[in-house]
Amino acid sequence: MKAQGARRWWALAAVSLGVLAVGLDGTVLTVALPTLAKALHASESDLQWFTSGYFLVLAAAMLPAGLLGDRFGHKKVLTIALGLFGVGSVACAYSTSVGEFLAARVLLGLAGAGVVVMAISALTVLFTKTERPKAVGIWAAANFLSLPIGPILGGWMLSHFWWGWVFLINAPVAAIGVVALITLVPESRAAERPGFDAVGVALSVAGLVALTYGFIEAGQEGWSDPAAVAAMLVGLVGLVAFGVWERRLNRRPGGKPLLDLSLFGSASFTWGVILAAFAVLAMIGVLFTMPQYFQGVLGADAMGSGLRLLPVILGLVVGAVPAERIVRVAGAKLVAAAGFLLLATGLLVGSTTGVGSSTLFLAVWMAVAGMGLGLALSTSTSAALVELSEERSGVGSAVLQAVNKVGGPFGTAILGSALSSVYLSRLVLPGLPAPAVAAIRRSVFAGVAVAQQAGSPSLLHSVRSAFTAGMDMALVVSAGIAMVGLVLTLRFLPRSNAVQHNQRMQPETGRELAGIR
Repeated sequence: MKAQGARRWWALAAVSLGVLAVGLDGTVLTVALPTLAKALHASESDLQWFTSGYFLVLAAAMLPAGLLGDRFGHKKVLTIALGLFGVGSVACAYSTSVGEFLAARVLLGLAGAGVVVMAISALTVLFTKTERPKAVGIWAAANFLSLPIGPILGGWMLSHFWWGWVFLINAPVAAIGVVALITLVPESRAAERPGFDAVGVALSVAGLVALTYGFIEAGQEGWSDPAAVAAMLVGLVGLVAFGVWERRLNRRPGGKPLLDLSLFGSASFTWGVILAAFAVLAMIGVLFTMPQYFQGVLGADAMGSGLRLLPVILGLVVGAVPAERIVRVAGAKLVAAAGFLLLATGLLVGSTTGVGSSTLFLAVWMAVAGMGLGLALSTSTSAALVELSEERSGVGSAVLQAVNKVGGPFGTAILGSALSSVYLSRLVLPGLPAPAVAAIRRSVFAGVAVAQQAGSPSLLHSVRSAFTAGMDMALVVSAGIAMVGLVLTLRFLPRSNAVQHNQRMQPETGRELAGIR
């Protein structure tokens, strides 16, 4: 049963608060890594696993979290997951060793999967089909708000307080979210409890973990790294085997598969999931490169970098929040296409960024890109969600989130390769000792440090110019991804507004599937 009146928007605020807490954990961690290295005596490898381990567990738990929600209740799973997220945050703050911190990160990954999957699922419970685009816009803003807020808040807290507070801050947020969820969000679950598909769960977990690990390794070691290639192949084999197994169960009378493959018979769901992934993948060009540019080229600190990312969030809100009204007039296909076009335009303008580009120039093109992301992401996600009934929204939402979460490391690996190849080809390193050359080639931050230590303005200019050229190439690649999203939208996303017309003509029961044909 739908929540009524203003209550459902307060419930959305509670859900968004949980999503924001999960996002803040990841962005705050990047700022806290140098402090953690000293406090926990962590090696470089340990620091990488603090981040990678979390993402691996997050990817692994997506589909099982969706199944649990459909089986035992979406509200129940979301409430428990958010509570565990608060517990994991406290455990991170009071960790005294690398092992304790890694264990706490694993708990956060498990809990985070429940939060992000059930948050999407909650939108199908709280809102009618016509209201979901607006709700998705608010959800998307909460998702991306952590990008600037994390470094701003984390940098300030690390400068003034004990490092544990950057994790403890999530505990009261989680507690408030739990109370609000219990009070405001109605329960929903499948009318017929889904079976526990152990083979499907095992194959999906193995495939997603291996594929995500392979992308992470490719981003760090390169696409030719044997471990990265092997992991990606294992992941692909696992996911293909998962698809074959699920198809078999779907065809078997009485079979209870993890994933209802009939969802993919809907062009709205299938292409909504794919296009949402393309929108996020394209935007990674900004999220991956710009913090490095702000800190390595412009010399900003983490807090200053976060402040400079705010135009992206402003643009996203401007694009996402009114998407619902625009879709009613122009249709989902045209609105999503306009979003991808704006996103590509912003990225192409951004690819002309130089070492001395003005703050206004940077803010404008990032805001345009953010606006395009808001339109494309909220419309694509809504197109997928409109095909989900309340009772089976858990696994459907998990598919949407799993594709997006795996896309993060994948996009970082692709764009990192594009940036690195141009960066290395543009460096001018005459007569430097081998250790200095190796450091400069490793990253822009190491290159800036070597140039400043050597007192060489020409070397400093070379490093910053080379990185900016690499960043511009990464943004060109991102713009190309957005253009592919535009073409796919125009070709495959359903054209009509049948969902809106159906909604106006008949009430929604929660078991109806209103398709866009």
